[in-house]
Amino acid sequence: MPDKAVDDAMESAVGAHFSGLRLEALRLPAPSGPSSPSSSTSAGAAAALANGLAHAHADVASPSSLRQPFVIGVSGGTASGKTTVCDMIIQQLHDHRVVLVNQDSFYRGLTAEESASAQDYNFDHPDAFDTEQLLECMGQLKRALPVNVPIYDFKNHRRCSERFRKVNASDVIILEGILVFHDQRVRNLMDMKIFVDTDADIRLARRIRRDTVERGRDVSSVLDQYGRFVKPAFDDFVLPSKKYADVIIPRGGDNHVAIDLIVQHIRTKLGMHDLCKVFRNVFVVQSTFQIRGMHTLIRDRDITTPDFVFYSDRLIRLVVEHGLGHLPFTEKQIITPTGSVYTGVDFCKKLCGVSIVRSGESMENALRACCKGIKIGKILIHRVGDNGQQLIYHKLPMDIDERHVLLLDPVLGTGNSANQAIDLLRRKGVAEERIIFLTLISAPEGIQCVCTRFPKLKLVTSEIDTGLSEEFRVIPGLGEYGDRYFGTDN
Repeated sequence: MPDKAVDDAMESAVGAHFSGLRLEALRLPAPSGPSSPSSSTSAGAAAALANGLAHAHADVASPSSLRQPFVIGVSGGTASGKTTVCDMIIQQLHDHRVVLVNQDSFYRGLTAEESASAQDYNFDHPDAFDTEQLLECMGQLKRALPVNVPIYDFKNHRRCSERFRKVNASDVIILEGILVFHDQRVRNLMDMKIFVDTDADIRLARRIRRDTVERGRDVSSVLDQYGRFVKPAFDDFVLPSKKYADVIIPRGGDNHVAIDLIVQHIRTKLGMHDLCKVFRNVFVVQSTFQIRGMHTLIRDRDITTPDFVFYSDRLIRLVVEHGLGHLPFTEKQIITPTGSVYTGVDFCKKLCGVSIVRSGESMENALRACCKGIKIGKILIHRVGDNGQQLIYHKLPMDIDERHVLLLDPVLGTGNSANQAIDLLRRKGVAEERIIFLTLISAPEGIQCVCTRFPKLKLVTSEIDTGLSEEFRVIPGLGEYGDRYFGTDN
Protein backbone atom coordinates (compact mmCIF):
# COMPACT_ATOMS: atom_id res chain seq x y z
CA MET A 1 0.00 0.00 0.00
CA PRO A 2 1.31 3.54 -0.71
CA ASP A 3 2.53 5.64 2.18
CA LYS A 4 -0.29 7.83 3.56
CA ALA A 5 1.93 10.89 3.65
CA VAL A 6 2.65 10.49 -0.06
CA ASP A 7 -1.07 10.10 -0.81
CA ASP A 8 -1.89 13.23 1.22
CA ALA A 9 0.77 15.21 -0.60
CA MET A 10 -0.49 14.05 -3.99
CA GLU A 11 -4.10 14.87 -3.13
CA SER A 12 -3.24 18.34 -1.91
CA ALA A 13 -1.17 19.00 -5.03
CA VAL A 14 -3.37 17.63 -7.78
CA GLY A 15 -6.81 17.04 -6.31
CA ALA A 16 -8.61 13.72 -5.96
CA HIS A 17 -6.42 10.59 -5.98
CA PHE A 18 -7.28 8.59 -9.11
CA SER A 19 -5.83 5.52 -10.77
CA GLY A 20 -8.84 4.27 -12.76
CA LEU A 21 -8.79 3.88 -16.52
CA ARG A 22 -10.90 6.95 -17.34
CA LEU A 23 -11.13 10.13 -15.32
CA GLU A 24 -14.78 10.52 -16.31
CA ALA A 25 -15.52 7.39 -14.26
CA LEU A 26 -15.44 9.74 -11.26
CA ARG A 27 -18.29 11.79 -12.60
CA LEU A 28 -20.27 9.46 -14.88
CA PRO A 29 -22.23 6.35 -13.89
CA ALA A 30 -20.53 3.06 -14.65
CA PRO A 31 -21.67 1.38 -17.91
CA SER A 32 -23.88 -1.64 -17.61
CA GLY A 33 -21.56 -3.84 -19.71
CA PRO A 34 -18.16 -5.22 -18.79
CA SER A 35 -15.68 -2.65 -17.49
CA SER A 36 -12.98 -3.86 -19.85
CA PRO A 37 -13.22 -5.13 -23.43
CA SER A 38 -10.85 -7.88 -22.38
CA SER A 39 -13.40 -9.48 -20.09
CA SER A 40 -15.57 -10.70 -22.94
CA THR A 41 -12.70 -12.50 -24.64
CA SER A 42 -10.64 -13.63 -21.67
CA ALA A 43 -12.10 -17.14 -21.51
CA GLY A 44 -11.49 -17.88 -25.19
CA ALA A 45 -8.00 -16.39 -25.13
CA ALA A 46 -7.13 -18.27 -21.97
CA ALA A 47 -8.31 -21.52 -23.56
CA ALA A 48 -6.25 -20.78 -26.66
CA LEU A 49 -3.22 -20.10 -24.51
CA ALA A 50 -3.75 -23.31 -22.56
CA ASN A 51 -3.97 -25.28 -25.80
CA GLY A 52 -0.80 -23.58 -27.01
CA LEU A 53 1.08 -24.45 -23.84
CA ALA A 54 -0.13 -28.04 -24.04
CA HIS A 55 1.09 -28.16 -27.64
CA ALA A 56 4.48 -26.82 -26.51
CA HIS A 57 4.81 -29.59 -23.90
CA ALA A 58 3.84 -32.22 -26.45
CA ASP A 59 6.54 -31.02 -28.82
CA VAL A 60 9.33 -31.03 -26.27
CA ALA A 61 10.82 -34.30 -27.44
CA SER A 62 11.14 -33.29 -31.09
CA PRO A 63 14.57 -32.05 -32.24
CA SER A 64 13.19 -28.70 -33.40
CA SER A 65 11.79 -27.89 -29.96
CA LEU A 66 14.65 -28.96 -27.71
CA ARG A 67 15.48 -25.32 -26.99
CA GLN A 68 12.77 -23.41 -25.16
CA PRO A 69 13.18 -19.62 -25.35
CA PHE A 70 14.43 -17.98 -22.15
CA VAL A 71 11.88 -15.28 -21.28
CA ILE A 72 12.96 -12.23 -19.28
CA GLY A 73 10.45 -9.74 -17.89
CA VAL A 74 11.71 -6.19 -17.27
CA SER A 75 9.46 -3.85 -15.29
CA GLY A 76 9.79 -0.56 -13.41
CA GLY A 77 8.31 2.91 -13.25
CA THR A 78 7.96 5.20 -16.23
CA ALA A 79 11.34 6.30 -17.66
CA SER A 80 13.21 4.22 -15.07
CA GLY A 81 15.72 2.96 -17.65
CA LYS A 82 14.02 -0.31 -18.61
CA THR A 83 14.83 0.08 -22.30
CA THR A 84 18.46 0.92 -21.50
CA VAL A 85 18.79 -2.20 -19.37
CA CYS A 86 17.21 -4.30 -22.15
CA ASP A 87 19.57 -2.82 -24.76
CA MET A 88 22.61 -3.58 -22.60
CA ILE A 89 21.49 -7.19 -22.10
CA ILE A 90 20.90 -7.57 -25.84
CA GLN A 91 24.34 -6.14 -26.65
CA GLN A 92 26.10 -8.53 -24.29
CA LEU A 93 24.13 -11.52 -25.60
CA HIS A 94 25.26 -10.77 -29.14
CA ASP A 95 26.02 -14.44 -29.83
CA HIS A 96 22.41 -15.44 -29.14
CA ARG A 97 19.22 -14.52 -30.96
CA VAL A 98 17.42 -12.00 -28.74
CA VAL A 99 14.15 -10.17 -29.40
CA LEU A 100 12.56 -7.33 -27.47
CA VAL A 101 8.79 -7.14 -27.06
CA ASN A 102 7.41 -3.88 -25.63
CA GLN A 103 4.19 -3.87 -23.64
CA ASP A 104 3.54 -0.41 -25.12
CA SER A 105 2.88 -2.12 -28.48
CA PHE A 106 -0.25 -3.64 -26.95
CA TYR A 107 -2.01 -0.41 -25.96
CA ARG A 108 -5.68 -0.48 -26.90
CA GLY A 109 -6.39 1.99 -29.68
CA LEU A 110 -8.66 4.86 -28.69
CA THR A 111 -11.88 5.55 -30.53
CA ALA A 112 -12.44 8.94 -32.16
CA GLU A 113 -14.54 9.97 -29.17
CA GLU A 114 -11.90 8.83 -26.70
CA SER A 115 -9.14 10.54 -28.67
CA ALA A 116 -10.97 13.83 -28.37
CA SER A 117 -10.56 13.61 -24.59
CA ALA A 118 -7.26 11.70 -24.50
CA GLN A 119 -6.09 13.93 -21.66
CA ASP A 120 -8.65 12.13 -19.44
CA TYR A 121 -7.44 8.65 -20.39
CA ASN A 122 -5.08 6.80 -18.02
CA PHE A 123 -2.46 5.05 -20.14
CA ASP A 124 -0.80 3.66 -17.00
CA HIS A 125 -3.79 1.54 -15.94
CA PRO A 126 -3.75 -2.26 -16.56
CA ASP A 127 -6.94 -2.03 -18.64
CA ALA A 128 -5.22 0.34 -21.08
CA PHE A 129 -3.38 -2.70 -22.47
CA ASP A 130 -4.69 -5.59 -24.54
CA THR A 131 -3.28 -8.29 -22.26
CA GLU A 132 -5.07 -11.09 -24.10
CA GLN A 133 -3.29 -10.29 -27.35
CA LEU A 134 0.00 -9.96 -25.45
CA LEU A 135 -0.52 -13.46 -24.01
CA GLU A 136 -1.34 -14.82 -27.45
CA CYS A 137 1.81 -13.35 -28.99
CA MET A 138 4.07 -14.50 -26.14
CA GLY A 139 2.53 -17.97 -26.28
CA GLN A 140 3.41 -18.24 -29.96
CA LEU A 141 6.97 -17.02 -29.38
CA LYS A 142 7.43 -19.58 -26.61
CA ARG A 143 6.36 -22.24 -29.11
CA ALA A 144 9.08 -20.96 -31.48
CA LEU A 145 6.52 -19.48 -33.90
CA PRO A 146 6.87 -16.04 -35.55
CA VAL A 147 4.32 -13.38 -34.59
CA ASN A 148 3.15 -10.00 -35.85
CA VAL A 149 3.39 -7.46 -33.04
CA PRO A 150 1.16 -4.38 -33.43
CA ILE A 151 2.67 -0.92 -33.87
CA TYR A 152 1.17 1.84 -31.71
CA ASP A 153 1.08 5.51 -32.74
CA PHE A 154 1.59 7.53 -29.57
CA LYS A 155 0.70 10.84 -31.22
CA ASN A 156 -2.70 9.67 -32.51
CA HIS A 157 -3.30 7.14 -29.69
CA ARG A 158 -4.22 4.28 -31.99
CA ARG A 159 -2.64 1.30 -33.68
CA CYS A 160 -1.31 1.38 -37.22
CA SER A 161 -3.91 -0.91 -38.75
CA GLU A 162 -1.86 -1.92 -41.79
CA ARG A 163 1.57 -2.16 -40.22
CA PHE A 164 3.04 -4.78 -37.88
CA ARG A 165 6.48 -5.68 -36.60
CA LYS A 166 7.33 -9.30 -37.37
CA VAL A 167 9.13 -11.01 -34.48
CA ASN A 168 10.78 -14.36 -35.15
CA ALA A 169 11.52 -17.22 -32.76
CA SER A 170 14.64 -16.57 -30.68
CA ASP A 171 16.84 -17.94 -27.92
CA VAL A 172 15.91 -15.09 -25.55
CA ILE A 173 12.69 -13.06 -25.39
CA ILE A 174 12.70 -9.84 -23.37
CA LEU A 175 9.25 -8.50 -22.43
CA GLU A 176 9.49 -4.91 -21.23
CA GLY A 177 6.85 -2.62 -19.76
CA ILE A 178 5.61 -0.88 -16.64
CA LEU A 179 2.93 -3.50 -15.89
CA VAL A 180 4.36 -6.77 -17.20
CA PHE A 181 4.37 -8.16 -13.63
CA HIS A 182 0.75 -7.14 -12.90
CA ASP A 183 -1.00 -10.13 -14.51
CA GLN A 184 -0.08 -13.53 -13.09
CA ARG A 185 -0.59 -15.21 -16.46
CA VAL A 186 2.09 -13.00 -17.97
CA ARG A 187 4.42 -13.54 -15.01
CA ASN A 188 4.07 -17.31 -15.38
CA LEU A 189 5.63 -17.08 -18.86
CA MET A 190 8.85 -15.59 -17.48
CA ASP A 191 12.04 -17.41 -16.52
CA MET A 192 13.52 -14.28 -14.93
CA LYS A 193 11.86 -11.10 -13.65
CA ILE A 194 13.88 -7.86 -13.36
CA PHE A 195 12.64 -4.64 -11.72
CA VAL A 196 14.51 -1.43 -12.60
CA ASP A 197 14.42 0.86 -9.55
CA THR A 198 15.18 4.53 -10.21
CA ASP A 199 14.58 7.69 -8.16
CA ALA A 200 11.21 9.34 -8.89
CA ASP A 201 12.73 12.77 -9.67
CA ILE A 202 15.04 11.25 -12.27
CA ARG A 203 12.14 9.34 -13.81
CA LEU A 204 10.02 12.49 -14.08
CA ALA A 205 12.83 14.44 -15.75
CA ARG A 206 13.36 11.62 -18.26
CA ARG A 207 9.62 11.40 -18.93
CA ILE A 208 9.37 15.11 -19.70
CA ARG A 209 12.30 14.87 -22.12
CA ARG A 210 10.97 11.73 -23.81
CA ASP A 211 7.34 12.84 -24.24
CA THR A 212 8.20 16.31 -25.52
CA VAL A 213 10.88 15.14 -27.97
CA GLU A 214 9.60 11.74 -29.12
CA ARG A 215 5.83 12.00 -28.67
CA GLY A 216 5.14 15.62 -29.61
CA ARG A 217 3.67 16.79 -26.31
CA ASP A 218 4.20 20.00 -24.33
CA VAL A 219 5.66 20.15 -20.82
CA SER A 220 2.40 21.30 -19.23
CA SER A 221 0.43 18.30 -20.48
CA VAL A 222 3.20 15.91 -19.41
CA LEU A 223 3.20 17.29 -15.86
CA ASP A 224 -0.60 17.25 -15.73
CA GLN A 225 -0.71 13.60 -16.82
CA TYR A 226 2.04 12.66 -14.37
CA GLY A 227 0.21 14.18 -11.40
CA ARG A 228 -3.24 12.84 -12.27
CA PHE A 229 -2.41 9.39 -13.61
CA VAL A 230 1.24 8.29 -13.73
CA LYS A 231 2.18 8.79 -10.08
CA PRO A 232 -1.06 7.29 -8.63
CA ALA A 233 -0.87 4.34 -11.03
CA PHE A 234 2.76 3.74 -10.06
CA ASP A 235 1.75 3.57 -6.38
CA ASP A 236 -1.27 1.35 -7.06
CA PHE A 237 0.00 -1.06 -9.69
CA VAL A 238 3.70 -0.79 -10.57
CA LEU A 239 5.31 -0.54 -7.14
CA PRO A 240 3.29 -3.44 -5.64
CA SER A 241 4.48 -5.69 -8.50
CA LYS A 242 8.08 -5.12 -7.42
CA LYS A 243 7.70 -8.00 -4.95
CA TYR A 244 7.51 -10.47 -7.83
CA ALA A 245 10.96 -9.53 -9.14
CA ASP A 246 13.82 -12.02 -8.97
CA VAL A 247 16.33 -9.18 -9.36
CA ILE A 248 16.05 -5.49 -8.49
CA ILE A 249 18.49 -3.18 -10.31
CA PRO A 250 19.07 0.17 -8.61
CA ARG A 251 20.10 3.04 -10.92
CA GLY A 252 19.02 1.17 -14.05
CA GLY A 253 21.51 1.21 -16.92
CA ASP A 254 24.20 2.80 -14.74
CA ASN A 255 24.46 -0.42 -12.71
CA HIS A 256 26.91 -2.31 -14.93
CA VAL A 257 27.82 -4.85 -12.23
CA ALA A 258 24.21 -6.02 -11.85
CA ILE A 259 23.70 -6.26 -15.61
CA ASP A 260 26.93 -8.26 -16.04
CA LEU A 261 25.76 -10.74 -13.37
CA ILE A 262 22.36 -11.06 -15.05
CA VAL A 263 23.96 -11.73 -18.45
CA GLN A 264 26.24 -14.41 -16.97
CA HIS A 265 23.22 -16.02 -15.32
CA ILE A 266 21.34 -16.04 -18.63
CA ARG A 267 24.34 -17.53 -20.44
CA THR A 268 24.49 -20.31 -17.85
CA LYS A 269 20.78 -21.03 -18.26
CA LEU A 270 21.07 -21.11 -22.04
CA GLY A 271 24.07 -23.42 -21.83
CA MET A 272 22.27 -25.99 -19.67
CA HIS A 273 18.94 -25.59 -21.49
CA ASP A 274 19.64 -28.11 -24.24
CA LEU A 275 21.86 -30.52 -22.35
CA CYS A 276 19.36 -31.17 -19.56
CA LYS A 277 16.75 -32.09 -22.17
CA VAL A 278 19.04 -34.21 -24.34
CA PHE A 279 20.51 -36.01 -21.32
CA ARG A 280 17.77 -36.68 -18.79
CA ASN A 281 20.35 -37.96 -16.30
CA VAL A 282 21.97 -34.52 -15.95
CA PHE A 283 20.86 -32.44 -12.95
CA VAL A 284 21.96 -28.84 -12.39
CA VAL A 285 21.61 -27.32 -8.93
CA GLN A 286 18.95 -24.60 -9.06
CA SER A 287 20.87 -21.40 -9.77
CA THR A 288 20.41 -18.41 -7.47
CA PHE A 289 22.33 -15.17 -7.26
CA GLN A 290 23.88 -16.49 -4.03
CA ILE A 291 25.29 -19.42 -6.03
CA ARG A 292 26.30 -17.12 -8.89
CA GLY A 293 28.06 -14.89 -6.39
CA MET A 294 30.06 -17.80 -4.98
CA HIS A 295 31.01 -18.89 -8.49
CA THR A 296 32.13 -15.35 -9.23
CA LEU A 297 34.41 -15.46 -6.18
CA ILE A 298 36.05 -18.85 -6.78
CA ARG A 299 36.57 -18.12 -10.49
CA ASP A 300 38.40 -14.86 -9.68
CA ARG A 301 42.12 -15.43 -10.24
CA ASP A 302 42.96 -12.90 -7.51
CA ILE A 303 41.02 -14.58 -4.69
CA THR A 304 43.07 -15.72 -1.69
CA THR A 305 43.45 -19.44 -0.99
CA PRO A 306 41.45 -19.32 2.30
CA ASP A 307 38.55 -17.58 0.52
CA PHE A 308 38.75 -20.00 -2.41
CA VAL A 309 38.52 -22.94 -0.02
CA PHE A 310 35.71 -21.36 2.01
CA TYR A 311 33.41 -20.63 -0.93
CA SER A 312 34.33 -23.86 -2.73
CA ASP A 313 33.31 -25.81 0.35
CA ARG A 314 29.96 -24.02 0.44
CA LEU A 315 29.27 -24.88 -3.19
CA ILE A 316 30.47 -28.46 -2.77
CA ARG A 317 28.10 -28.93 0.17
CA LEU A 318 25.18 -27.81 -2.01
CA VAL A 319 26.17 -30.24 -4.77
CA VAL A 320 26.55 -33.11 -2.28
CA GLU A 321 23.17 -32.42 -0.70
CA HIS A 322 21.58 -32.28 -4.17
CA GLY A 323 23.23 -35.56 -5.09
CA LEU A 324 22.04 -37.27 -1.92
CA GLY A 325 18.51 -36.33 -2.91
CA HIS A 326 18.75 -38.78 -5.81
CA LEU A 327 19.38 -41.79 -3.54
CA PRO A 328 16.56 -44.24 -2.84
CA PHE A 329 14.69 -43.83 0.44
CA THR A 330 12.36 -46.05 2.42
CA GLU A 331 9.30 -44.87 4.33
CA LYS A 332 9.71 -44.68 8.09
CA GLN A 333 7.35 -43.77 10.92
CA ILE A 334 8.56 -42.25 14.18
CA ILE A 335 6.95 -40.81 17.33
CA THR A 336 7.59 -37.11 17.93
CA PRO A 337 8.11 -35.56 21.42
CA THR A 338 4.41 -34.56 21.33
CA GLY A 339 3.41 -38.21 21.02
CA SER A 340 2.30 -37.80 17.41
CA VAL A 341 3.12 -40.17 14.57
CA TYR A 342 5.27 -38.69 11.82
CA THR A 343 5.65 -40.49 8.50
CA GLY A 344 8.98 -39.68 6.91
CA VAL A 345 11.83 -41.45 5.13
CA ASP A 346 14.93 -43.36 6.14
CA PHE A 347 18.30 -42.64 4.56
CA CYS A 348 19.99 -45.09 2.22
CA LYS A 349 22.38 -47.18 4.35
CA LYS A 350 24.59 -48.83 1.71
CA LEU A 351 26.52 -45.81 0.48
CA CYS A 352 30.14 -44.81 -0.16
CA GLY A 353 32.12 -42.05 -1.78
CA VAL A 354 34.94 -42.37 -4.31
CA SER A 355 37.17 -39.37 -5.01
CA ILE A 356 39.30 -38.96 -8.12
CA VAL A 357 42.66 -37.88 -6.69
CA ARG A 358 43.56 -35.21 -6.06
CA SER A 359 40.94 -32.58 -6.84
CA GLY A 360 38.18 -34.95 -5.80
CA GLU A 361 39.63 -35.08 -2.28
CA SER A 362 38.46 -31.48 -1.80
CA MET A 363 34.89 -32.79 -1.81
CA GLU A 364 35.39 -35.42 0.89
CA ASN A 365 34.85 -33.15 3.91
CA ALA A 366 31.45 -32.00 2.61
CA LEU A 367 30.44 -35.63 2.04
CA ARG A 368 31.55 -36.62 5.56
CA ALA A 369 29.65 -33.66 6.99
CA CYS A 370 26.47 -34.89 5.30
CA CYS A 371 26.96 -38.65 5.82
CA LYS A 372 28.34 -39.56 9.21
CA GLY A 373 30.96 -42.33 9.08
CA ILE A 374 30.76 -42.82 5.32
CA LYS A 375 33.46 -44.93 3.65
CA ILE A 376 35.45 -43.13 0.94
CA GLY A 377 37.60 -44.84 -1.68
CA LYS A 378 40.17 -43.26 -4.00
CA ILE A 379 41.11 -43.50 -7.67
CA LEU A 380 44.28 -41.92 -9.09
CA ILE A 381 44.41 -41.31 -12.84
CA HIS A 382 47.34 -39.69 -14.64
CA ARG A 383 45.97 -37.13 -17.09
CA VAL A 384 47.82 -35.81 -20.15
CA GLY A 385 45.81 -33.54 -22.44
CA ASP A 386 42.80 -35.13 -24.06
CA ASN A 387 44.20 -38.65 -24.06
CA GLY A 388 46.82 -40.79 -22.40
CA GLN A 389 44.83 -41.31 -19.15
CA GLN A 390 46.47 -44.04 -17.15
CA LEU A 391 45.01 -45.67 -14.06
CA ILE A 392 47.78 -45.50 -11.43
CA TYR A 393 46.10 -46.48 -8.16
CA HIS A 394 42.78 -47.35 -6.62
CA LYS A 395 41.61 -48.28 -3.14
CA LEU A 396 37.91 -49.07 -2.84
CA PRO A 397 35.63 -50.60 -0.17
CA MET A 398 35.57 -54.41 -0.42
CA ASP A 399 31.77 -54.51 -0.70
CA ILE A 400 31.48 -51.60 -3.14
CA ASP A 401 29.39 -53.74 -5.49
CA GLU A 402 26.61 -53.67 -2.86
CA ARG A 403 26.69 -49.88 -2.41
CA HIS A 404 25.48 -46.72 -4.07
CA VAL A 405 28.56 -44.72 -5.10
CA LEU A 406 29.04 -40.94 -5.07
CA LEU A 407 31.91 -40.26 -7.50
CA LEU A 408 33.68 -36.99 -6.64
CA ASP A 409 35.56 -34.70 -9.04
CA PRO A 410 35.03 -30.91 -8.96
CA VAL A 411 35.75 -30.26 -12.66
CA LEU A 412 34.40 -32.30 -15.58
CA GLY A 413 36.43 -31.39 -18.66
CA THR A 414 36.81 -33.83 -21.54
CA GLY A 415 35.16 -36.64 -19.57
CA ASN A 416 37.85 -39.20 -20.43
CA SER A 417 39.20 -39.51 -16.88
CA ALA A 418 35.68 -39.73 -15.50
CA ASN A 419 34.87 -42.50 -17.97
CA GLN A 420 37.93 -44.45 -16.89
CA ALA A 421 36.92 -44.12 -13.22
CA ILE A 422 33.36 -45.23 -14.01
CA ASP A 423 34.70 -48.15 -16.05
CA LEU A 424 36.69 -49.26 -12.98
CA LEU A 425 33.61 -49.07 -10.76
CA ARG A 426 31.65 -51.12 -13.28
CA ARG A 427 34.40 -53.76 -13.35
CA LYS A 428 34.18 -53.89 -9.55
CA GLY A 429 30.51 -54.82 -9.85
CA VAL A 430 28.85 -51.43 -9.21
CA ALA A 431 25.61 -51.12 -11.18
CA GLU A 432 25.63 -48.10 -13.49
CA GLU A 433 22.33 -46.80 -12.09
CA ARG A 434 23.90 -46.81 -8.59
CA ILE A 435 26.58 -44.26 -9.55
CA ILE A 436 26.00 -40.54 -8.92
CA PHE A 437 28.77 -38.33 -10.35
CA LEU A 438 29.16 -35.07 -8.38
CA THR A 439 31.04 -32.12 -9.88
CA LEU A 440 31.17 -28.35 -9.37
CA ILE A 441 31.48 -27.28 -13.00
CA SER A 442 31.12 -29.21 -16.23
CA ALA A 443 32.02 -28.64 -19.86
CA PRO A 444 29.34 -29.63 -22.40
CA GLU A 445 31.88 -31.91 -24.11
CA GLY A 446 32.45 -33.78 -20.85
CA ILE A 447 28.74 -34.16 -20.18
CA GLN A 448 28.18 -35.56 -23.66
CA CYS A 449 31.16 -37.93 -23.33
CA VAL A 450 30.07 -39.35 -19.95
CA CYS A 451 26.30 -39.40 -20.39
CA THR A 452 26.39 -40.92 -23.86
CA ARG A 453 28.51 -43.80 -22.64
CA PHE A 454 26.75 -44.21 -19.28
CA PRO A 455 23.12 -43.15 -19.73
CA LYS A 456 21.94 -44.79 -16.51
CA LEU A 457 24.18 -42.93 -14.04
CA LYS A 458 23.19 -39.54 -12.64
CA LEU A 459 25.39 -36.47 -13.07
CA VAL A 460 24.94 -33.54 -10.66
CA THR A 461 26.72 -30.21 -11.23
CA SER A 462 26.31 -26.62 -10.07
CA GLU A 463 27.08 -24.96 -13.42
CA ILE A 464 27.63 -25.89 -17.05
CA ASP A 465 30.41 -23.83 -18.59
CA THR A 466 30.87 -22.67 -22.20
CA GLY A 467 33.23 -25.39 -23.41
CA LEU A 468 36.88 -26.46 -23.76
CA SER A 469 39.89 -24.53 -25.03
CA GLU A 470 42.44 -25.93 -27.47
CA GLU A 471 44.42 -27.07 -24.43
CA PHE A 472 41.36 -28.98 -23.15
CA ARG A 473 40.82 -26.55 -20.27
CA VAL A 474 37.28 -25.70 -19.20
CA ILE A 475 36.30 -22.15 -20.25
CA PRO A 476 35.68 -19.86 -18.37
CA GLY A 477 36.52 -22.50 -15.79
CA LEU A 478 38.40 -22.41 -12.50
CA GLY A 479 41.99 -23.06 -13.50
CA GLU A 480 43.92 -25.87 -11.80
CA TYR A 481 41.38 -26.62 -9.10
CA GLY A 482 43.53 -28.96 -6.98
CA ASP A 483 46.45 -26.53 -6.86
CA ARG A 484 44.18 -23.62 -5.95
CA TYR A 485 42.32 -25.57 -3.25
CA PHE A 486 45.39 -27.10 -1.60
CA GLY A 487 47.53 -23.97 -1.96
CA THR A 488 50.16 -25.41 -4.32
CA ASP A 489 49.58 -23.00 -7.19
CA ASN A 490 52.42 -20.65 -6.23
